Formats: sequence, structure tokens, C-alpha cells
Amino acid sequence: MFTTLDFWAWVATALLVLAYGMAGVMKTFRPIPDLAKMMVWPGDVPVPLVRFVGVSEMAGALGIILPVLTGILVWLAPLAAAGLSLLQIIAICFHARRGETAKSLPMNLVLLALSLFVLWARRGLLGL
Repeated sequence: MFTTLDFWAWVATALLVLAYGMAGVMKTFRPIPDLAKMMVWPGDVPVPLVRFVGVSEMAGALGIILPVLTGILVWLAPLAAAGLSLLQIIAICFHARRGETAKSLPMNLVLLALSLFVLWARRGLLGL
């Protein structure tokens, strides 16, 4: 059971849902001064950008799991994984420009690897 691709795809999906769900809720609903205490960048960029990132993270978290759980529009799950991968690539570039890679790069790379794995594991749902 623990050696099947589907099992590990579910494990990776659950980790992504937890990480992006929590981060998305915080960036969408927490006051910016509170966010800036946890991570510096929300205090340095326009508030709508922080909220957009949060909503994008929540949408990705829902999009990577709900289609597979419900069996409805299952092809959306690998697309959500692709979107989360793109989000991490952008985050890596953003933090690199700000000189924050020592702090952010390890987590960014883990999230990128997980989302790429889910994209690969769920590629069959695309029907290509």
C-alpha cells in the first residue's frame, strides 16, 4: 500500500493543501502589520498583491484536492499543481531579488518539488 504512486500522490497533496491552505488564509485575511511580523515582504508590497497571493494559494489548495475527491472535473487537479509550481518559481525569483533565499529557499524548493510530483503523478487525469 505504501509503495503505490497513488498513495504518495495523496500524501504530497495533503501536505500541499495544509501548507497552501494555511498560508493562503493568513495572507488573505490577516492584517498586514501582523503578517509583516511573521514575514517581512507583506509590509513592503501593495496590500492587493498580498491578498492576491493568498487567494491564489487557497484556490490552488482547493483545486489540487477537490476535483480528485469529488470525481468532478478531475483534470483540474494537475492544472492546479502546475499553477502551484509556477507560484513557487515566482516566489523563488521574488525572494532571490530581495536577498531572502537563505530563509525562504528551502521551503520554496520543498513546495515546488511536491507540486511537481503531484503534477507528474496526476498527469493521467489530463486525458492527453
